[in-house]
Amino acid sequence: MPKEIQAKAALKEDLFRTNPFDPRLRTHKLHAALAEYWGFWIDNRNRIIFRFVSPEEVYFYKIGDHSIYG
Repeated sequence: MPKEIQAKAALKEDLFRTNPFDPRLRTHKLHAALAEYWGFWIDNRNRIIFRFVSPEEVYFYKIGDHSIYG
């Protein structure tokens, strides 16, 4: 992943750690084959897919553009 996207992702991860539902993340529940996962925005193109393992633990599944949903 390009350094610019890595830097953006790190900033969004910090925000996520403070509040996974901060409106700036646009956190949303996924559907169909990814129904057990959630996603949030890094920028207009890139996302992080994750799932809640427990109230204190999250598993980051994939990071990238919209192709990660396929």
